[in-house]
Amino acid sequence: MKLISITWESRLTRALLAGVVALSFAGQTLADDGGAQLAQRVYDRPDGRDSTALTTMTLTEAGRSPRVRRLVSYRLKRKAGEIAVLTRFTEPADISGTGLLTLDHPNADTDQWIYLPAMDRVRRISASRKGGRFVNSEYYYEDLRDRKPAQDQHRILRRETLNGVVCEVLESTPIDAGSSVYLKRVSWVDPTTLLPLQVDFYEKNLQEPSKRMQVKKTGKIQGYWTVLDSTVADLASGNQTRLTIDKIIFDRRLPAQLFTTQALEDEGVEEEYRP
Repeated sequence: MKLISITWESRLTRALLAGVVALSFAGQTLADDGGAQLAQRVYDRPDGRDSTALTTMTLTEAGRSPRVRRLVSYRLKRKAGEIAVLTRFTEPADISGTGLLTLDHPNADTDQWIYLPAMDRVRRISASRKGGRFVNSEYYYEDLRDRKPAQDQHRILRRETLNGVVCEVLESTPIDAGSSVYLKRVSWVDPTTLLPLQVDFYEKNLQEPSKRMQVKKTGKIQGYWTVLDSTVADLASGNQTRLTIDKIIFDRRLPAQLFTTQALEDEGVEEEYRP
């Protein structure tokens, strides 16, 4: 899902920014060709060989006080088309140690495992659970997977100004309906940074979005345009998940062994890599 792999702009902002926009299809019309080219440019946007991010997640629901969580996430590009992401919650105590490992393969398949300290075991996430909510946030497991360009058909709908930026509005529709919980995504892409500044997700019908991702702040870190603050909201309930990047470091030469089920289960393996 390139667009939002997290965002952790690491992958909760990349998966937000990596499954969230997703993109590329050899279209048959000039408009379709333009959409596919833009989608591919978004997907190929430079974001380093690896990244490490410290992130604050804030969950806001009607009638409840905001719940604040903190997490660390690591992302590594291993070989052409393969991306590995390890995410670990560090606060508060009731979720500390919980982790998610996502391995996205070149053939567009994804393997995901979750570690729950209370159960002291690693559990595989079924591919059929792509619409399941990750730790009760507004992110689905699909949002944390890297969606390959060729999985969607794309077209540019129009140009539209969003928060003072003239964006290309890009529609992305799954070629195989069973490959996504979404019927389509509509993304407002900044043509300068190639960051989607807003993404509308359509689940139940093609006329009304069910979720919306909005970028609140971006910055250039070590030469890479990065999402530093973003929200995903359920448009029906008003519930919202906010991700704020507190610190992010690119190109640290993270080791491949960090992205294994053994490292997922043993928090001590990855603690030494925390910034």
